[in-house]
Amino acid sequence: MASSFVVGDKFRSRVTKLLGTPDSSLPEGLKEELMEILKKTQPTVLPFSTARKLKKHLQEKGHPFYLHQLLEDSSLHLPEVVKPPRNPELVARLEKIKAKLANEEYNRMTRNVNTQEINRNGALADFGQQVRSVKAVVVTVFNFLVTLVAAFACSYMGSQYLFTETAARVISAVIAASVVGLAELYVLVRTMEGELGEP
Repeated sequence: MASSFVVGDKFRSRVTKLLGTPDSSLPEGLKEELMEILKKTQPTVLPFSTARKLKKHLQEKGHPFYLHQLLEDSSLHLPEVVKPPRNPELVARLEKIKAKLANEEYNRMTRNVNTQEINRNGALADFGQQVRSVKAVVVTVFNFLVTLVAAFACSYMGSQYLFTETAARVISAVIAASVVGLAELYVLVRTMEGELGEP
């Protein structure tokens, strides 16, 4: 907190002039304080107490200039704040409290997580089983597509004995492939339901 001014050249010149005036009738204590302040090198610091005494004297004697005029080019002197060293016991207690709060927050976030379930479903031993099930699905889809293509090809080739036009042969092959595809899809769905444990 500020307790003094850093005074400028105006203050120095006007106070020097005031001290040089024989009828200034400054009290001896105030004169000595002002002379001490003016002897100091820059930055010159004027305590608030001395400024109050000077203001009071100027008001009582009715001088032609006031304190605010003296301090026109002055500024507040803000001393550097020295932070006291932190108490090691307090720092240790704060660290313990922070760790405790972080632990509570972690427990709150993970309270609905079941580690046994994660270990059962996420183990590397299950990775091979998952790969096998994906492989089975890929093979099943591939078999389904091959069956459709084969049904279409057989129907198209076999319909040449019934129809002479190409359009009729293609339509009959598409119909036959659709019937075979639906039958294959029904069997596939029933098999998947059995694997998933549904009736």
